[in-house]
Amino acid sequence: MAWYYAKNGERQGPVEETELHNLVNAGTIAPDDLVWTPEFGNVWRAARDVPGLIFPSLRSVQPPPPPPPVFATAAPAPAGPAHDGPFRSATHNRDLMSAARASLRERWGLAIGVLVLMLAIQFGLSLFSCIPLIGMAFSVASWLISGALALGVAGFYLKLSRTGNSAVEEAFSGFSRFGVAFLTSLLIGIFVFLWMLLLIVPGIIAGIRYSQAWFILADNPKMDALDAIHRSKQMMRGNKWKYFCLQWRFFGWALLCMLTLGIGFLWLGPYMSMSNTKFYEDLKPE
Repeated sequence: MAWYYAKNGERQGPVEETELHNLVNAGTIAPDDLVWTPEFGNVWRAARDVPGLIFPSLRSVQPPPPPPPVFATAAPAPAGPAHDGPFRSATHNRDLMSAARASLRERWGLAIGVLVLMLAIQFGLSLFSCIPLIGMAFSVASWLISGALALGVAGFYLKLSRTGNSAVEEAFSGFSRFGVAFLTSLLIGIFVFLWMLLLIVPGIIAGIRYSQAWFILADNPKMDALDAIHRSKQMMRGNKWKYFCLQWRFFGWALLCMLTLGIGFLWLGPYMSMSNTKFYEDLKPE
C-alpha cells in the first residue's frame, strides 16, 4: 500500500507501509504530521490518528488500536439534529490548508496558469465593455459566462485534488452545461441580493450557504441548479462558521499580497481555491 506524508507543507512519497513505520520509529514523521493513503479518500490524517503507527514518545500511553468496523452488520447510527448529520467537516482548517499545499506541490504552475487565463478572459470582456455601442454586449457576455467558468474551475480543482493532475481544458468543462451553470449563477445572485436587502451580514451568510453549489454540480453531472443550491444549504448547516474561519485565515496573506503589487495573489488564489476544495471534500459524505 502506498503512503504519502507531509513535512513543512510539502508532500513526500510514495513509500511502502514498512518504510512508513521506519520513518515513524526514526522520528522523521512526528505524531502531528499529516499522512495519506488511498483508503483515506480525500482527507489527510494526523499520523497519531492512524491505527498501527506507534510513536516512541507515545509508547507508554499508546492505546491499543480499535477493532476494524464491520460495515456489513453495523447498526445504523441514531438520527440526530440536522446539523449533526452526515455533513460535518471534522478536519481542522489548518490541516485542510496543509493538505491543499500538498496537492498543489509541483502543480503551482498549472493552477496559476488557469487563474491567469480566467482573469484574462474577464479582463478582456470588461475592457471591451468600455467601448460605446458594443460595450453593453460584452458586459452581458461576461455575466453570461461567469457561471460556466465557475463550474469549470470547481471541476478543475476537484480533479486536481483527487488525482494529483488536471488539465487547463477542465476549467472550461462548465460550458458543456452552460444552461445549468447560468441558472445556478442567476439564482445564487438573486438569493444573495434578497438577503442583502435586510443587512450586509445576512447577505454574507447567504453567500456562504450556497458556496458548495459549484462543487456539487461538478460532482453530479445530472443535477439541476435548484437541487445543487438546496444540497449546498444542507451541507453548510452547522458548518458555516468553520467555512468563514477558513476564509479569514487568508486575510493576512491577502494583506501581504498587496505589498507585492498584487503579484502574490497569483499564488494566494490557487491556495484558497484548493483549500475550499478540501473543505468540500471533508464535508461531503462518502
